[in-house]
Amino acid sequence: MACPHVQSADLRPPRPNQSVYREDCTQCFDSIDDEAGLDVCLSCFNGGCAGDRNHALLHHSSTGHPLVLNIKRTRKHVQRDEPPPKLTKLAIAAETEEDKYYTTTKVKCYACQIQDVDRSSGNLPAVIDGVMNAMTFANKEEVKAWEQEFTPCEHTLCLEQQESRQIASQELGSCSKCDLKANLWLCLECGALGCGRAQVGGVGGNSHGLAHATETGHAVAVKLGSITPEGNADVYCYQCNEERIDTELAKHLAQWGINIADREKTEKSLMEMQVEQNLSWAFSMTTEDGKELLPLFGQGFTGLKNLGNSCYLNSTVQCLFALEEFQQRYYHPDQAPPNASLPAEDLETQLRKLADGILSGRYSHPDDNVHAVPDNPEVPHQKGLSPAMFKHLVGRGHEEFSTMRQQDAFEFLLHMFKLISISNNSKPAEDPIQSFRFVLEQRLACLNCKRVRYRSDEQDNISIPVPVRRKPAVNGDEAKGEFEPVPLEDCLDILTAPEKVGGLTCAACGSKDGFSKSSKFKTFPKNLAINPLRFEIINWVPTKLDIPVQVTDQPLDLSRYKSTGLQPDEEELPEDADVGGGSSTASFVPNEAALSMLEGMGFPRIRCEKALHATGNADAESAMNWLFSHMEDPDIDEPLNLGGSAAGSAGADPDKIAQLGDMGIGVPQARKALRECNGDVNRALDWVFSHPDDQGDFGEDTSSAPAEPKPLPGSDSLPARYELQSIVCHKGASVHAGHYVAFTRKVIPGEGKEKQWVLFNDEKVVKAVDAEEMKKTAYVYFFSLLS
Repeated sequence: MACPHVQSADLRPPRPNQSVYREDCTQCFDSIDDEAGLDVCLSCFNGGCAGDRNHALLHHSSTGHPLVLNIKRTRKHVQRDEPPPKLTKLAIAAETEEDKYYTTTKVKCYACQIQDVDRSSGNLPAVIDGVMNAMTFANKEEVKAWEQEFTPCEHTLCLEQQESRQIASQELGSCSKCDLKANLWLCLECGALGCGRAQVGGVGGNSHGLAHATETGHAVAVKLGSITPEGNADVYCYQCNEERIDTELAKHLAQWGINIADREKTEKSLMEMQVEQNLSWAFSMTTEDGKELLPLFGQGFTGLKNLGNSCYLNSTVQCLFALEEFQQRYYHPDQAPPNASLPAEDLETQLRKLADGILSGRYSHPDDNVHAVPDNPEVPHQKGLSPAMFKHLVGRGHEEFSTMRQQDAFEFLLHMFKLISISNNSKPAEDPIQSFRFVLEQRLACLNCKRVRYRSDEQDNISIPVPVRRKPAVNGDEAKGEFEPVPLEDCLDILTAPEKVGGLTCAACGSKDGFSKSSKFKTFPKNLAINPLRFEIINWVPTKLDIPVQVTDQPLDLSRYKSTGLQPDEEELPEDADVGGGSSTASFVPNEAALSMLEGMGFPRIRCEKALHATGNADAESAMNWLFSHMEDPDIDEPLNLGGSAAGSAGADPDKIAQLGDMGIGVPQARKALRECNGDVNRALDWVFSHPDDQGDFGEDTSSAPAEPKPLPGSDSLPARYELQSIVCHKGASVHAGHYVAFTRKVIPGEGKEKQWVLFNDEKVVKAVDAEEMKKTAYVYFFSLLS
C-alpha cells in the first residue's frame, strides 16, 4: 500500500547548516557499515541503528517521525598496482566514498510498517538527494583536520621596513653568519639573512635568524624556500613567538628586490613538517628485536580514531574510562539510552555511547582493511571508533577545544571535569569526578609571633614542580638537554615544603618579617590526577624539558603528606585579622620591578600580585613560572586573599542568576557563587564546579536554621597508599605539537590475573613493552587509592 507520509509538507531536504547524522548512530557506534545499516530520520536527520539495538525504532517511538532512509555500505576490494603517493602537501588527499564503498539505500516507514517505500513518490526524491549529498556531521567536524589557523599580528600589519635596496642574488644563497644554504630566513625589516632553528626531519639550523631578531628587536622574518608564486610562505614573528600571516608579503619582499612571481617553493613549510612529524610518531609499536606488536581485541581494548590532532582527547578518554567510577556511572549495556530529544547534543547520551563503545568490546575486532603492519595481511588491526559527536559536544563554545588544532591534554582533562560535574549537578552523588576531589589544607604562620591560620581548598588534581637537575659535564663537555632522574617523592616534597612569603604585615603583631606557607592533604581522593610541571622559562618563553620522573608500579604512600591541622600548642590569628587579603591588599607590597616586568608582558595586575605573593615576592621569573602552572585556577582573577573569602555584595543580579540557570545551576547555588565571586558569571561557574556539594544560599527562609557542617570530599583515613593506574604520554618539543598516547594497566585475557600495561595509540591497541620508560616522561599520572 502507498505511504501517506511521503506527501507531508514537513518533509524537506536538510538545510546547508543542518547536521545530517548518516554515518553512525547518535546513541551507539553501530553504523552504515553494519549488516542492517543505519536509519536516517527524514524529519530531523537523526541517525539510528537498525540492527539488534534498533535505536531508530526508539527514536520513532519518542518523536513520532515516520520516515527513514536506510543506508548501508560495503567495502570494495581494490587491487592496487602502485604504492600510495608520498605526502607532499598539508592537505592529505583521501579517496572518495565512491572509490571505497558500494552504497545501497531504501526508504522505510515505521508508522505504516512498510519496509520499502517507493522512493520516487511525493517529496522523497528531493529529500533523499539532500541527505545523500549533504556533508555528514563527522565530515563537518573533520574538514579542518591537519589545518592550523594562522592570523596576522600587529608586527606584520604595522611592519616598518628600512630603506629599499636590491639584495644581490648570491646573498640569498647562504646564511650571513654561517655556511648553511637551506632553512634560511629573511628579516623583512632590514633584509638580513639568517639560518633558522634545527627542525624535525633532519633540517639543520644554527638559529642565526633568531639571534638577529634578539639583537635588533626586529620581529618578522620569512622562510625563503617556502615562498610560492601564489603568495604563500612561512612567516614567523619572533615577538609573538608564533607563525603568522603577512597580508602584504609581495610588497614587503619587493622592498628587497624579490619578485614573488619568480619564486619557486623548494622546502617544506613548518606546517608540513609538523604534519609529517605527527603522522610518523611511533610509540613502541615494535618489540626490542624489531617485531611488530600484535594488536589486542575485546572488552576494554577499543581504540579511537584520530580526527586530526585529536590524540589529546583520545588519550584522556581512555584513561578516564579505565577507572571503575566512570565504568559504573556510564556503562549500562542492559539499559535503554537516555530519552534525549537531541541525542547528539546531550552529554549524558554521548558519555554513555562512548563508554559502550570503549568497554563493551562490540567494536573491537580485526578489520581486514586495516593492518597494524604495512603490507602484512597476517596482522589485521581494528578500525577504531570515531568520537566526532563527543568531540564536537565537549568543545562547543570553547575557544580552543572547538578547533581542530592540537591541545593540551591536561587542560582538556580539567575541562571535562567541569562539564561532567555540571551535568551531574542535580545528583552530585553520581558524579564520577567526586572520586577525584579532596581537600588541600594550607598553613600560614607568622615568622615573628608564630600565630597560624589554616585554610581548606577543594581540588580535583595537583600540579607538582619537577626540579631541573642537569647532568654534570663530562670531560668538559656539557650534557645538553640531559637531566638527572627525579623521584616522584622529591616533587611531592617540594610541593608540600614550607616556603617564605615576604611583603606581608602580620595583623596580630605588626611584624613585617613575613610568613611561612605550606600545603598538605587534609583528605585523600579515590583517584588522584597528577600533572608534573617540566617547564623552564627560556628567553621568557616556557620550554618543555624531558626530565625523567621515577615512578614505579609499587604502591605510592602519601601518608606523610597528610596535614595535622591546628595543634594544641598553636595560637590562631584573630578571625578579623586580614592577612594581605580582601580590601586591604595594601598590606602586601609587591616587588615593583618584578611587577612592572610581569605587567609589561601582558599579565593582569591581580594575577601578578598573586604570583609574586605565592613565590615569596622575589623575582619576575619565579612568579611567571607560578602563573603558567596556575592559569586554570578558578580563583586566579580573585583579589589576593589569605584570610578567607570575602563575601561580595554583587551576587544577587537576577539576569546573572538566570544566565547560570540556563547552564543547569540552581538558584541557591547561583546566588552564593555570584556572591563569592563578586558578581562575575564566569568565575561563579568555576566556583560551582569547585564546590559541587555546596547547596548554596536559600535566602531568608533558612537563615535561622543551623548550618550543617559540609562533608569533606575524599577520605582522611591512613594509610593513603596509591597504585598507578594509567598515564598520558606526550612526544614533541611542545604540548602544542607532537603526539599523545595513553598507557593503562589492565588484565589481558589469557595472560593471567595480574595487570599489564596496554598502549592506546589512537585506534591502535597493543600490549606495551616500554611502559617503564614512558612513565618517566608522562604528562599526566592517574593513581587509584588501594583499599
